[in-house]
Amino acid sequence: MKNISSSAKVRRFLGNSIVHILLAALAIVWLFPVFWVVMKSFSTDIGIYSKSFFPEEFTLANYMRLFTDTTVLNFPQMFKNTFIVAIFSCLVSTFMVLAVSFCMSRLRFKMRKNYMNMAMILTLFPGFMSMVAVYYILKSLGLSEGSMIRVALVMVYSGGAGIGFYVAKGFFDTIPKALDEAALIDGATRWQIFTKITMPLSKPIIVYTVLTSFMGPWTDFIFAKVICRANADYFTVSVGLWRMLEKEYIAKWFTSFAAGAVLISIPISILFIVTQKFYADGMSGAVKG
Repeated sequence: MKNISSSAKVRRFLGNSIVHILLAALAIVWLFPVFWVVMKSFSTDIGIYSKSFFPEEFTLANYMRLFTDTTVLNFPQMFKNTFIVAIFSCLVSTFMVLAVSFCMSRLRFKMRKNYMNMAMILTLFPGFMSMVAVYYILKSLGLSEGSMIRVALVMVYSGGAGIGFYVAKGFFDTIPKALDEAALIDGATRWQIFTKITMPLSKPIIVYTVLTSFMGPWTDFIFAKVICRANADYFTVSVGLWRMLEKEYIAKWFTSFAAGAVLISIPISILFIVTQKFYADGMSGAVKG
């Protein structure tokens, strides 16, 4: 018996070792480009090519240039535009996703299953397939020029958010319906059930929805490029960073592009750090309330 147990431990140790080695190798492959971009952002070399992986001399000039040299690309304005669009899109999208998910999970009405099937089919098609039609609709409504471009971007990013309700609906399905029934008996409305019972019990899925709703507008390039076109005052960071890689700018702006790529990761990182603690709250917070 001792020999059998010891051999099982050896096999388990070897299996775990192989798995950890593979995971470490994959992590290195995944992190290498990220680390290279970070190193490039501190490099004194202006172009894309450098003599070594690590900069010979570290500098913050590339970061300073993003905020001081606005003759070609106004990075502070692009950052501001993206932040405004991402915040409002996140608020609208989060509410729409959670509201639709609650209705699909808790309410029973005619054509409910048909709607869910239609939503599943539509999610199989990438959103950029409709970008030409969306642009002409926005243009006909006068939303493709001037300050209305921000409104157009918020509408584009949040307009169809409710169709992505499946993940949140699956979470809501795990919440006991007896809580809803007890609240209805006590005279609560559906809105009160949604805000006072379901939402406090759903902090993990709320955090997930907020993160995905913020990251979409923050990193999107296709719709932002189509809607902004040549309106440089309303460029988002993705469009601005893409401009830095064009042939007339890449020789002088590549290290600044790397610095910009590092900077745009900061808001998402902060949002994740601030909200990750709510993943563990789950049921406890609402039961106390």
